[in-house]
Formats: sequence, C-alpha cells, structure tokens
Amino acid sequence: MARIVVIGAGLGAMTAAARLAVAGHRVVVYERGETYGGALGRVERDGFAFDTGPGLLLLPAVYRDLFVKTGKEPLEKCVELSQVEPAVRHVFADGTAADLPNASRAGVGEALDTALGDGAGARWSAFMNRAREAWDRTRRPLLEEPLWPNWEVLAGREPYPSVPFKRLLRRERRAVTLGEVGELELGGDPRLVALLEQFALVHGLDPRTTPASAAVLPYLEQTFGTWSARGGMRALARAVYERCVARRVEFVFGAAVTRIVEKDGRAAGVELADGTVADADFVVAGVAPTVLDGMLPGTDVRAEGDVPARSGMPSRLTVFLALSGARCAGTPLRTVLHSADRRDELDRLFGDRPGLPASPTLAVLRPDDPELVPDGAHEAVTLTVTVPAHLEITEADVERVISRAEAVVPDLRSRLLWHEVRTPADVAEATGADGGAVPAPALAAAGGSLLHPSNSTGLPGLFAVGGWAHPGGGLPHAGMSGTLVAGLIVEGPEFRGSR
Repeated sequence: MARIVVIGAGLGAMTAAARLAVAGHRVVVYERGETYGGALGRVERDGFAFDTGPGLLLLPAVYRDLFVKTGKEPLEKCVELSQVEPAVRHVFADGTAADLPNASRAGVGEALDTALGDGAGARWSAFMNRAREAWDRTRRPLLEEPLWPNWEVLAGREPYPSVPFKRLLRRERRAVTLGEVGELELGGDPRLVALLEQFALVHGLDPRTTPASAAVLPYLEQTFGTWSARGGMRALARAVYERCVARRVEFVFGAAVTRIVEKDGRAAGVELADGTVADADFVVAGVAPTVLDGMLPGTDVRAEGDVPARSGMPSRLTVFLALSGARCAGTPLRTVLHSADRRDELDRLFGDRPGLPASPTLAVLRPDDPELVPDGAHEAVTLTVTVPAHLEITEADVERVISRAEAVVPDLRSRLLWHEVRTPADVAEATGADGGAVPAPALAAAGGSLLHPSNSTGLPGLFAVGGWAHPGGGLPHAGMSGTLVAGLIVEGPEFRGSR
C-alpha cells in the first residue's frame, strides 16, 4: 500500500483519488479551498443556485466507468442525469433559429434543412462523416492512452480527411483549419460556418488557426449527446466526492500546499502553508502549471521531450441572473446567440486589441430544475461569453452581455431581481491559472500546439492531473486524466490505457 498525496479536489484529482483508493492505496487530498469540485463551484443566494463551471455534461460514460470501477452504486443512482432535448437552439446573426436534437445526427441534418434551407443538412452530414474519421483516428491516443513519448506523430499528422477542391491552373486546395472547413466544405453559408466555429470558440480556440482535427468537437457532442444533472453539475462533483469518501479517501480542506518535497531525486511528499510536511510515495498535482511551477522553484517538472506547457488560452465571463416569473414551457435549456460581426469577435479574442466584442457569441443556460430556484415562480439563468484572459471586466461590459441576452430571454429587464458576475480575475483566484485562462481539450495536428503535457512528469513520483495535463480541459477530459494517472501509478510506466 502506497501513501499518495493529491493536491487539489477538482474532478480529475478526485477521479484519480477514488481509483487509487480502490486499488488499495492510502490517499489524502489537500485542497486550499473550503470545498471540493475545482471548476465546478457554486454561487448560492436567496434560494437561487448557479454552477460556476460547465452546466452540461458530455460523454457521461467517463463517469459511469468511474462509478462501476469504484463501487456498487452506478452513476445514475447517485446523480439524476437527463438528456437535453433539444440539445441546443442556435440563433444566427440574421435571426434564423435552429433547434438541434440530442444525439441524432440524422435529426440534426433535418433540423438544418428546415431552418436554413434544403442542402444545409446534407453539407453538415457529409462534414460529420469526415469528422467521424478524425474521431476514430484520434480517440484512443488523445483520450484513452497516456501521451505517447513520440507525440510528434500526433502533432504532425492531420487526421481530418479534408475534401480536395480543384482549381483551374492552380494546385488543389484542402481545408487545414476549422475556419477553412467552413469556407470550403460547408458552402460558405455564414450560418453553418457560425455553427461550426462556435465549437472552437466555446473552448477558447481561434477557428482561423485551430486545425481541422477540431471537427471531433461537434462530432462528440452530436453523436454521444448532451446531459444535464438535477441540481446542476455541482451534483456530479458531490457524487464523486462522496464516492471518494466511501472509499476512505481523506480530505483536508483549507490546506494550501506550498512545496513538493524532493528526496533522492523523486517526489517524497508535500509541505503545507503551516509548515507541516506530509510524506508520500507519490504526489498527484491537480493544479494549474503556474501553481505547480511555484511548488518546485528552479525545477522543470516537464519530462524531457514532453509537450510544452500550454499558455495564452482565453477565459470566460459568466453572468448569473435571478429572475422573477416562471420559466416558459418549451424553453430550450441552452441557446447560443451568434455574433453579428465574427471578424471583430475573433480579433478581440485572439488579436492585438483584446476586449469584449460589440456582439459576442453568447451561451444562455435556462435549466428547468426546481433545485436551482426558490420556487416555481422564479428562474435562474446563466450567461457565458468567451473573453481574453487578463481582461478587466467593466460594468459596461456586463450590461452589454445582459442587453444581448434580452434577444432570447423575453422581458428580462422587468424580471431581473439581481445579477452576479464571475470575471477572469475570479477564475484566476479560484484556479490559480494565469489570467483566469481555461484549458481546451487536446487536439491533434497543429505542430502539437494543442496538446497538453503528459501526466508523468520529469520528477519521478510526481504526476499531473486535470485540465492542464493530458488530455486537456472539459469535464470528460478531466475524468480521463484521473483514470490515466491512476493507471500509471498502479501499473507503472508500461500502462497503455484501458482496453
């Protein structure tokens, strides 16, 4: 039985802790905050409750597997999950709206034909067939295995089978970026292009430079579905925490780790802010790279030849709205309101004039969940916009976002009781990430710029888990990182993932 210290109580860290405890190890989690969940925090006021992190779950199979492998009660016994229907309503710049069904690629094609005109569904379906090939080629090395030592193979190979376009007296052209996929393969329809590029924007990726391999993002959502949890995604964090406790994982809250102790060239424990030293045979760090670097000053924790640490990712601005009046029947849980000026949006997000765009792409979450409101005569609404990291949010910025939401939330101003705001600075304070940056999922190609450092590090006995390590950000990816770290500790460096 090994002594294992886990730094942080995010979803990836708790997934690793539960799996390691089941394998017979003694696991202690030190969390600097006063609760578990990491990015899955909570804002509660006057009977309203809001998730500070993702409000929906993709690939619930990741957590179903965790609960199967760590106890008798399955995930659905611990968390009430429901498929969202429709999965999303898209409102485009010209006012066109399309309700896309959940986990039905054929249904999505029919919905696009109805909303955008004949042929739109066929073009999107053909794209999704190619996206499936990219998914099949990258799913295992990107999500289910530790990062290959020869990760350059993933960095240089574009798994998306772009369509060749022949041009008179000129070389044929193929889409290399996600933006070019929209331009060349979706007929240039600005609404289909906006639909595609939104999958990059929500993860803080610039579609103009993001590789075509990002086609796996819409494929994942539209093939495997979108799920909500009664009580919000915080309920998932609570269930994972309770499973850890049931497996005798010890949690120490309000305990900031300041240093990773090295002995004989390997990690041997941690030192806490009060000077206490906790010895360990292995240390699992579920913290942002800047935080981890500060725990080992002067030591490069990245393994030789590893992927460089990711940097420069955008952040999120989130506005929580407490509304009087019941949620109208038939209201979609999620609505995406697309920008009227995509070029301005991309320039402000990724160019040299950072700021909130005049009409940012806005995600509006309106859950039909009695646990999130005081009673049936109120509604809790969450607005989310991708913004540059380090951006100082002004009251005018918040007002612009709320005003934009009026287009899809009827009578918003007259119903508004109060609002609260979560800025990039708040994200930075909660996670330690530079400027409040939010990690994106790992993607192949692009020279490895969208991969994340491996879970093994350059310091033996120290492992990295969570969104800033392989395979990157997002709730399912966090769970996958915890699974990989547990496998590497239990089975050693020869571990190659679950079969």
